[in-house]
Amino acid sequence: MKPTLQLKLSTGLTLTPQLKQSIQLLQLSALELNQEISRIVQENPLLELDEGINQEEFETEGRDSSLASSDLSATAETDESRDIRENTEILDDWSDNSSYSDQESFFDTRRQSDEEYDQDYSRLVSKPVSLREHLLMQISLRQRCERKKKITELLVDSLDDDGYLTQDLEELAKLLPAELEISTTDLKSALAYIQQLDPPGVGARNLRECLSIQLSALPDTTPLRTEALKLVNEHLESVAAKNFPLLRKVLGCDEACLQSVYQLITQLNPKPGDDFSATTARYVIPDVIVTKSVKGWVAQLNSDSAPRVRVNHLYADILKQNRNEATRPLMEQLKEARWLIRNIDQRMVTILRVSQAIIDCQQAFLEHGETAVRPLVMREIAEVLGLHESTISRITTQKYMWTPHGIFELKYFFGSHIPAETGEAHSAIAIRGLIKQLIQNEDRKKPLNDSQVSQILAQQGIVVARRTVAKYREFMHIPPTNLRKMP
Repeated sequence: MKPTLQLKLSTGLTLTPQLKQSIQLLQLSALELNQEISRIVQENPLLELDEGINQEEFETEGRDSSLASSDLSATAETDESRDIRENTEILDDWSDNSSYSDQESFFDTRRQSDEEYDQDYSRLVSKPVSLREHLLMQISLRQRCERKKKITELLVDSLDDDGYLTQDLEELAKLLPAELEISTTDLKSALAYIQQLDPPGVGARNLRECLSIQLSALPDTTPLRTEALKLVNEHLESVAAKNFPLLRKVLGCDEACLQSVYQLITQLNPKPGDDFSATTARYVIPDVIVTKSVKGWVAQLNSDSAPRVRVNHLYADILKQNRNEATRPLMEQLKEARWLIRNIDQRMVTILRVSQAIIDCQQAFLEHGETAVRPLVMREIAEVLGLHESTISRITTQKYMWTPHGIFELKYFFGSHIPAETGEAHSAIAIRGLIKQLIQNEDRKKPLNDSQVSQILAQQGIVVARRTVAKYREFMHIPPTNLRKMP
């Protein structure tokens, strides 16, 4: 086929690097934005972090405070001058002693090293001990036989994060090399030794064994310990299902006795290794803070959520005075720095506008809580602000708002709605709040089932099917009726 040239006209949208950066910054969370800005500042010498400290004001305040205290210090200076002269004479006598000079230099060196050590606060942070380290420390102190110690350490390495041994001992013995000569009996003996260590219940192969080990570790004088062991070993499923009539029949006791036994069982730890987990709490820094003023509820940007960036004026002034071919790369970095600052400002302004629009639509929520959340979709906010729905979606993802009722993601206020008999629509968030409120105020001895909750909501004009109530209840991690019932 002979190659030919063709002329074709078409329309398309090309995103500039600045626009791509603006879209990228919109969808970043506060933590991700901090990381991205730190990376860019390290790569671009024309950028620097604005710490927000006004040195001139600080020095002015220092001078004012020194002038204010000058009268007091003048009075004290007269009384102390005599003591200073006497101490100076004593120090002059000591300074002539060479041995004292050596000691003084020694203490100065120690003082400098101590100051350097104190400045590194990371050394003061203790490293959390893992479950494996905790068990191995006990084994090294208590186990004397080297062979038994190695077998026990082998089983410790087979425990999961909750402290359970999920692998069968016979299968584990087959996987070990034959030259080690470790039998299933040796593994059972090592497992029995691990189950005597701290925390109680570690090394169990199932929940029943874990609870039984913890109850057996209690003193023999513990009230109702025998009854609790019987229920755990023989009727654990009935305990989990809260089948209290059957449990009373098994123990042959009254309701008060059964409640004490049940309380003893529920105080046990089903996950002994959970206390040694290395998971750390992740704290959310709100991007917006909502406060009430004379004009109503107002959204304010949280200055701590994002770092402030500025152009390095020293470098910028040098570039203005020396514009040539050699400084062209730096001029490009100066443009990138200014675009970054504009995009960050645009991001903060958009977050503030969207947050204020959400607040204007959710006034009832701020006054009365989640049961008063009104139905809201992103299209409404987009039409009010003249933005696209995709922009609203990006700006409400992983952005958080502090309210008198807690910290919420901006996307929390958007959701589906359910029509009511009066013709109005109710937000799914408000319905979940009503269900949660009904369950919190129910009689624990006669808890409400899903059908009864549905009927109560219908009496309030909110028609919700039983299946929908069950779905919302499971979404809020609320257990069913039989698990909420108390003896």
